[in-house]
Amino acid sequence: MSPELSAVVDKLNRRYLREHPGSAARHLESMPGDEALDEIAGQSTAVLVGMWPHLGADRGASLMSRMGATQARDLLAGLLPTEAVRFLGAMDDEERTRVLETLEPDLRNQLRELMTYPDDTAGRLMDTRVPTFRPEMRVASALDSLRYSPRIRALRTLFVVDSDNRLRGQIPIQELAMAQPDTLLRDLAHPVAAAVNAMDPRDEVVETVEKHRLTDLPVVDLDGRLIGLIQHGMLVQALQEEAAADIGAMVGVSPQERALSKPWFAVKKRLPWLHINLVTAFIAASVVGLFEETIAQFTALAILMPVVAGESGNAGQQALAVTMRGLTLREFTVGQWLAVTLKEGAVGLLNGLVVSVACAIGVWFWSGSVGLVLVIGSAMVLAMTIATFAGAAVPIVLTRLGQDPAQSSSIILTTVTDIVGFFSFLGIATLLSSLL
Repeated sequence: MSPELSAVVDKLNRRYLREHPGSAARHLESMPGDEALDEIAGQSTAVLVGMWPHLGADRGASLMSRMGATQARDLLAGLLPTEAVRFLGAMDDEERTRVLETLEPDLRNQLRELMTYPDDTAGRLMDTRVPTFRPEMRVASALDSLRYSPRIRALRTLFVVDSDNRLRGQIPIQELAMAQPDTLLRDLAHPVAAAVNAMDPRDEVVETVEKHRLTDLPVVDLDGRLIGLIQHGMLVQALQEEAAADIGAMVGVSPQERALSKPWFAVKKRLPWLHINLVTAFIAASVVGLFEETIAQFTALAILMPVVAGESGNAGQQALAVTMRGLTLREFTVGQWLAVTLKEGAVGLLNGLVVSVACAIGVWFWSGSVGLVLVIGSAMVLAMTIATFAGAAVPIVLTRLGQDPAQSSSIILTTVTDIVGFFSFLGIATLLSSLL
C-alpha cells in the first residue's frame, strides 16, 4: 500500500472511530485480540476515549492490559473515573496493579478509592470479571466465549447488555446450550429478574436473592451498566458471616474478635458491654430491694426467686433467637410485628402453664406450703409470658428505630426478664403473704 493510500485509510479509520463509536466497538469485539490491538495502536487518545466506553468490560480490560503503557495511561486518564473503574475491575489483580502504577499518584489513589466499596455492600461481594454479551451476538459465538474463558466456568446465567453496556436481559446457560447455533441472543433473552446497585447493603442483597430465588445476581452502577456479578456461593457465605456476627453481637462480642485474638483486644471489645450489663444488674437488684421486708419474713422466697428469673430468662432468649433468625433470613417484615409478638406471647403462656405445674409439684414436696405453690405457679406463668413477648418485641423495636437488633437485644432482654421475674414473684408473694 502506497503511503498516500495508507494515510487515507488511517484518516477514514479515525473518522469511523470518532463518528461511530458504538459500531467501532462492536467491530473491535468481533476481531481477534492481536488484530484489535493493531487497529487501535496508532489512534489518538481522544478517539479512543470516545469509543472505549462502548466496549464490554471484559474486552476493554483485555485490550487495555495488552496495549503500551503510555497509551493505557493516557486512555485511563481521559476516561471518566467511573468508566475507568469498570475496566480496571475486570482485570486480574496483577494486571490491575501494573496498569495503575503507570498513572499519576492522585489519579491512581482516586481510582483505588472508587474500587474500594464499604463493608457489607454489594460491591464487596461481587466479582467484577463478568463477561458481557450483545443482543446481536449469535449463540455459537457466545458459547465459544464461555468455552475458552476459564474465569467464567462457574457462570450459570449469561447477561445481555446494549450498546451503552446497560443490562437488558438474561439467558440461563442451559437454554443457551440447547439453542440453535445461529440464533440471536436477543431472541433468547428474558427480562432481568432483579439487580442491585454496588452500594446496596448486604442485607438487601440477601433479601433480593431470597425473594427471587436467584443463583446469580447482577450488580449495576447508577446508570444501569453491568459492573459485576454476585454468585450464589458468595451470598451463602455472606449470610453465614452475618449470622455469626449477630450471635456474637447479642452478647457484646465484637465481630472483629476471633478465637485466637489477643487477650487485650478481647478485653477492650467486651469490657464496655460488661459495664452496661453491670448497670442493668443493679437495676434488677433494686427491684429486689423493694421487697426486702417480704424476703426477710419468708426466707424460702430467696431460695425460689432465681428459679422464676432463670426460667423466664431462658424463655425470653428462645423467643429472641427465633425472632433474630426471622429478621436475618427475611422470614417476616417489621410490619408483621404484631403477629410475631402475639405468637411468642402465646408460646410463653402455654409453656408457662406447663412449667408452672411441674414447678408447683416440686415446691409442694419441698415445702408443703399451698401459699408458696400458688405464688411460684402464678409468677412463673406471668413471667414467662411477658419474657417471650419481650424476646420478640425488643429486636423488632430496635430494627424499627434503625438500630442493629443484634448489638444490644440480649442485654436489654436480660434486664427485662430479671425485673419481670423478680417483680412478679415477689409482688405476688407480698399480695398472698397471708397464705405463706
